[in-house]
Amino acid sequence: MRVRLFHVDAFTGQRFRGNPAAVMPLEDFPADAVMQEIAAENNLSETAFIVPQDDDYRLRWFTPSVEVPLCGHATLASAAVVMERLHPERQRVTFHTASGALIVKRAATAYVMDFPARPVAPLSAPPELAAALGVTPVEVHANDVNYVAVLHDERAVIELSPDIAAIARLDRSGLIVTAKGTGDRDIVSRYFTPARGVAEDPVTGSAHCALAPFWSQRLGKSELRAYQASRRGGEMTCRIRGQRVELEGTCVFYLEGIADL
Repeated sequence: MRVRLFHVDAFTGQRFRGNPAAVMPLEDFPADAVMQEIAAENNLSETAFIVPQDDDYRLRWFTPSVEVPLCGHATLASAAVVMERLHPERQRVTFHTASGALIVKRAATAYVMDFPARPVAPLSAPPELAAALGVTPVEVHANDVNYVAVLHDERAVIELSPDIAAIARLDRSGLIVTAKGTGDRDIVSRYFTPARGVAEDPVTGSAHCALAPFWSQRLGKSELRAYQASRRGGEMTCRIRGQRVELEGTCVFYLEGIADL
């Protein structure tokens, strides 16, 4: 079987920055084990598989080691593939996923995604979390997926060098580290999820489903400019819409080809 393959850098306007995702349009989903093998072969933080469903698409995301229930950058990349390559006349697309229906719309040169908010609640920092970070966070919050560790300032986030193996042993699959931004950045963050096969994710839409409501309340703003300070770096605009979060970002196509499966 020959399948089209797209390699897209998401949440960036510059090639080789942002978060790279593979997008593979299919007629139907193959066996889960096959999709997992393909994702491992692609060796990007996520591979997205999209299958037509009437006027919409079904969408699933795989890291090199596991399937995940929500992924922002690979959804953004999938929307770019649909609206720039498969159906350039379209202005929006709906993806049916494990996290419900996700709508993505064109917005000038960017795309706007409508995602569910993932609010967090404060809790006492487990000692192993501070040990994994190598610094003591100002405060710690969590939901059932991620810890959110708040540091003193932007520089502390950027210069952080955590113990990745220790993060993998935490009782949440991911760790978001964040601080208030400077200049035109409202917030900065980094995201570590080695338990899912990605030591540090370059730019993470799903993490901002927690960060946006958290910082919106703190800063008194419903629209936030966010920067994820990984080695590649990337940015997005986040907007609070009730129990939903809008994530706006751009994409750059890097590679288009054919995969023999």
